[in-house]
Amino acid sequence: MQRRSNAYHISILAVLIAIIIIQNVVPFFGYIPLPGLSITTIHITVIIAAVVLGPKDGALVGGIWGLITWIRAFIAPTSPLAPLVFTNPLISVVPRILIGVGAGYLFIWFQRHQRPTLGLTLAGVVGALINTILVMGLIGLLYSHQAAGFYQVDISKLMPYLLTIIASNGIPEAALAGILTPLIGTALLRFKH
Repeated sequence: MQRRSNAYHISILAVLIAIIIIQNVVPFFGYIPLPGLSITTIHITVIIAAVVLGPKDGALVGGIWGLITWIRAFIAPTSPLAPLVFTNPLISVVPRILIGVGAGYLFIWFQRHQRPTLGLTLAGVVGALINTILVMGLIGLLYSHQAAGFYQVDISKLMPYLLTIIASNGIPEAALAGILTPLIGTALLRFKH
């Protein structure tokens, strides 16, 4: 039984890592580009890894996404702002690792309290928000002058502008993750043991 569980774990981890790579390479699969930004769907794969395999593997899958984001910022940026901000691993890698950690531990807590479906939904929502809030917050904190110039807003209006982006991107991304995480997670968890 332990052998079957290890084989399942390794195969699901490999499939999710492959999906992360595909989402980063195939246009419009992981990023939906819009003027000045791009809506992300890749966080859902990281959240699925975190709830099905645990926070460590969620962090690993998130870290792989972050590393790909960091490399792409140098060689094939996903947006005009990417070479400016995603070359900093604090913005490109750390938030993606924290998606896995946050979503994974949140799901574990709800699972222990006999609320796995609610845990899957909230892990999806919170995981998505971790990414959006940390990335946009760090851009505002570390690159305020460059971001204000890029977005063509006065520096005093940058944070309200970034909060608008968090709302316009983050809410749909969180809603999508909140819907898809229980659908996909429930199916994968059924075969875990």
